Amino acid sequence: MNSASKKAILVVSFGTSYENTRKVTIDAIERDIADAFPACPTYRAWTSKMIISKLKKRDGIIINTVKEAMEQMLRDGITDVVVQPTHVINGIENDQMKADALSFKDQFASIVFGNPLLTTENDNQAVVKAVADEFQDMDSMTALVLMGHGTEHVANELYPEMDGLFKHFGYSNMHMGTVEGDFSIESFLDELKELHPAHIHLAPFMIVAGDHATNDMSGEDDDSWKSILEREGYSVTCTLKGLGEIQAIRDIFIRHTKMGLDKLS
Repeated sequence: MNSASKKAILVVSFGTSYENTRKVTIDAIERDIADAFPACPTYRAWTSKMIISKLKKRDGIIINTVKEAMEQMLRDGITDVVVQPTHVINGIENDQMKADALSFKDQFASIVFGNPLLTTENDNQAVVKAVADEFQDMDSMTALVLMGHGTEHVANELYPEMDGLFKHFGYSNMHMGTVEGDFSIESFLDELKELHPAHIHLAPFMIVAGDHATNDMSGEDDDSWKSILEREGYSVTCTLKGLGEIQAIRDIFIRHTKMGLDKLS
């Protein structure tokens, strides 16, 4: 790489309209990455145009799309970019993000991508440990039910794989489902009945505890996971804490960013 090169990191998130969770998840990931690589300016982009539009209209906050962030970096004289997603899986959002960034490939010396959270077997095992450590004080009569986002993308298979991985490492009281895709709460209700837990604890398996966690998981509507489980006779509590609040999860994103920067070197 020549001496005139100028590297930067673009952290790409889906986004959230919930300020409280944004501060302790997306903002925290960006801050940790910026602190880990102080020689590289860090930029932000979100992929949800609906959320970007909502924040602009409601709060007057301007968030760049991936293309707008790439244009900003060009104006700032950036030559080499590491695009680091905060996505959980390499699904539809990640595919679109790559396409948007690579539409600028002729205008930068290099564009490389860091991995989403769940990419390698080591990643998956590190996430299992991070989540298990987060809920280590949970008693044996409580079942932890994690709500993933889910997708129609083939990457949705990662969610049942993670469910199996929790069991593999001895966490038989930890269960995974998704709010979208074909791995819904109905897929493990029978398994819960066999376990007879005294209590169920719900938590999001998503970077932010936003709309899905607030409404689909812990809301009072009849079709929320909390309501469904209560109708089944369970005592239910909810944790509105996104994965991005867990330091061990943020550390995985730092490692993935480092791998991206190493590709530039």
